[in-house]
Formats: sequence, structure tokens, C-alpha cells
Amino acid sequence: MSAPALRPRPLAVLFDAYGTLFDVYSVATLAEQLFPGQGERLATLWRDKQIEYTRLTSMSSSRGEHYRPFWELTRAGLKYAAARLRLALDTATEERLMNEYRHLGAFPENHEVLTALKSRGIPAGVLSNGDPDMLGVAVKSAGFAALLSPVLSAHPLRKYKTDPAVYALGTHAFELPAKDILFVSSNGWDAMGASWYGYTTLWVNRAGMPPETLGPEPTRTGTSLRDVLRFFEP
Repeated sequence: MSAPALRPRPLAVLFDAYGTLFDVYSVATLAEQLFPGQGERLATLWRDKQIEYTRLTSMSSSRGEHYRPFWELTRAGLKYAAARLRLALDTATEERLMNEYRHLGAFPENHEVLTALKSRGIPAGVLSNGDPDMLGVAVKSAGFAALLSPVLSAHPLRKYKTDPAVYALGTHAFELPAKDILFVSSNGWDAMGASWYGYTTLWVNRAGMPPETLGPEPTRTGTSLRDVLRFFEP
């Protein structure tokens, strides 16, 4: 775990959703039941393709003309992953997996951390590529609705992170400079984009991945959401 940086405590916290609050690979359990021996591969390829599609649609248009909502990209990523693995994805199976994604499981420490932030009077919200309907269901299903506000979606901008306009949603919502907001993500590329934008950042490196080689380094690196609370220790 990286050494803490000496800087003032953040005044608010902004969480990425998918992979940070919600375990995108939890779909592997159902996928394994449906496709024995292929569940983990399907979940991994599905996620990789979903993220690739966000970049493709953002980078291929200047005014959002190729934009597709995150839910559509998630479905497209599933179809591609199944085809790549030569799995027979009928309509019923597709819907079961998509419904599982809509109700992703949260990481076990999250409720404890979010409750601690609320008890300390620290505003905490979400900034995600997910479209509003997806986020609303996920936040409510996890029991986080009273703990997270605002829940910000890239959808109205018709572009995705790491576009600076998406990160700007957080500073506008909290009416704070980026450096006074802690941005938390388990995605190294997201933590890097947020650092470039100017946020104080925590990369929750649950998978033990190497750091991004382009830089800049996040303000801190941790292994679970509990590392958020270290920013607020005396």
C-alpha cells in the first residue's frame, strides 16, 4: 500500500460504481451455472468488451453521434463475449445474465464504509458511466440509497470517462475544486483520468494489478474501500 500523501482532508467523496462499489465479476457465478467451465472467462471478456465499447463510442464522435447508453453497451459486450467463446446465448439466457448485471453484488465492506462517512458528515456520491436507470437499480438493490447522493451519470453528456467533461460533473455537483474531492475507483485507468483532472484519488487495487505506466500515480493506492477512511484519520 502506498504511503499517505500530506495534504488537507477531502471535503467530499465521489465513488466510481462498477468494479468499485459493485462487483462486476460476481456475474461469473451465474455464468458458470449456465456455461460450466466458462463462467470466469465469460465475465472477464464481457467486462473488457463493455469498457472497450465506451472508449470506441466516445473516441469516434465529437458530438455524441455514436453514443450508446451503458446498458446497451453492456448487452453488446455480453453478446460479443459469448460469440467469442462460442457459447449458445439464447434470449432467455441473455436476459438472465443481464438481470444479474442489473443487480450486481456489492463488496462486503462497502456498507460499513459508506455508513462511517455519513456518520462523520462527509458527503459521498457516485460518478459513473452507468446510465441513470442502471445506477438507480444498483444503488437501491445494495441498500445504499440513503448513503449516496448525488448519483451522477455520464449519460446526459453522451460520452464516457475518461472525458474531462464527465469528471467535471462531480465538481459542479459538490461546488468544490477537484482537489478537495476524493475520487475512488478500482479501475486504474479511471483513477489516472481523475488524477489528470485534478481530483485527490484513491485507486482500490483489489486485484493486485501493476500501476499504469503513463502516470500520474494516484494520491494513494489501497486494497479495499476501507482505505477511504484513512484520508479522514486524525
